[in-house]
Amino acid sequence: MVQVFRVFVPTSIFILLISEFVLLAFCYVLAAFLVLEVDPTVFLLYDGGFMRILPVVFTILFGLHFFDLYTDIAKRTRVALVLEIGQAIGLAFIVEAFLSYANRYWILPRWLMIYGSGLSLVCLSGWRILYTSIALRMFGTQRVLFVGRSPAVEEIAEYLESHPEAGLTNLGYADDDHQTGQVLNGAPVLGPLDQLRRIVTQTKPDRIVVGLTERRARLPVQDLLEMKFAGIPIEEAASTYEVLRGRVCGREVRPSHLVFSSALGPRRELVMLQSLYSMGIALLATLLTLPLMVLTALLVKLTSRGPVLYRQRRVGLNGKTFVLYKFRSMYADAEAGTGAIWAAKDDPRITPLGRWLRLLRLDELPQLFNVLRGEMSIVGPRPERPEFVQLLAEQIPYYRQRHSVKPGITGWAQINYKYG
Repeated sequence: MVQVFRVFVPTSIFILLISEFVLLAFCYVLAAFLVLEVDPTVFLLYDGGFMRILPVVFTILFGLHFFDLYTDIAKRTRVALVLEIGQAIGLAFIVEAFLSYANRYWILPRWLMIYGSGLSLVCLSGWRILYTSIALRMFGTQRVLFVGRSPAVEEIAEYLESHPEAGLTNLGYADDDHQTGQVLNGAPVLGPLDQLRRIVTQTKPDRIVVGLTERRARLPVQDLLEMKFAGIPIEEAASTYEVLRGRVCGREVRPSHLVFSSALGPRRELVMLQSLYSMGIALLATLLTLPLMVLTALLVKLTSRGPVLYRQRRVGLNGKTFVLYKFRSMYADAEAGTGAIWAAKDDPRITPLGRWLRLLRLDELPQLFNVLRGEMSIVGPRPERPEFVQLLAEQIPYYRQRHSVKPGITGWAQINYKYG
């Protein structure tokens, strides 16, 4: 694992990202030598060629990330892989088109862009196929022994079974609740807890992960202590889960973890800094997107009856409610007969224009005014409707603690998951 900006990234993924950055840059540089009539070195070194290539490369890498090509890298068919790489490259063409309106000297020449993109599609697809079939085996993996079979361990084992790029191999489990020899998520139960020393001697794990559903009078403390001082890393399943999945396992968090952790809880100076930069970003974004908001408002008004803005009560800082603004994407009085219900795929309440607004996230633009009013931040947990807060608080541990900070226009869930 490599830690980048406090986020753990599998070494294989980090190397894949760096290699694809170099490969993409090489494809567009090679295209410059193939299609330019002027001296390519003059274009690249003195005419800003390298600086024009970088936005294209970063846009394609962002597209690959957006299509989850840096997470489930071994799950796609070759046809699906080529199509999704093609979509990422298509995104670069769209960005280039927008840049051309700002300054045509910021974009790549037409044929350089076309040839470079064609080379990128061929080279990236071939490199991905080679990497997933051969290169992943070259990095080696850490052999992990699980002590116990808690829900967190179950999720970790299931994840490792389908994500070889994580760099961890499941040796098996030391567990009292399952029969020895039983195979769970591709790995066997190696024996009960009282045989942990024998299991460790036979399997020689690189790491031990402890995840017992009940620890009292069951945790082999003395054995684990001796193994720890023998040089074997030992960690709780909650820590392993967080590193692998990029999120906290709510079922494994205890109140004492939250109370005594020095890293948790809003700090006054950081909250003040967040308010300042959120206000600045919201003001700038409002000025830049004002023409787009006016156009969107006109389209909403012309395509369906009802108000342009949709006003909805949401729960914000310290549990106080506020009015959240969005461009209306549903038919007027869509919930008159049903009351508050969750949005669904192919929701019949959404207008044809509303589907595009939601797809492009344009319906969220008026929330910039909520930020300017001090009710929201740019980044934070998404605010929920009061009707659903009680239900979610009953199902999700520590859900009410999200109200200790201002809600945001975007947050962790919006970055990592699809709409809704």
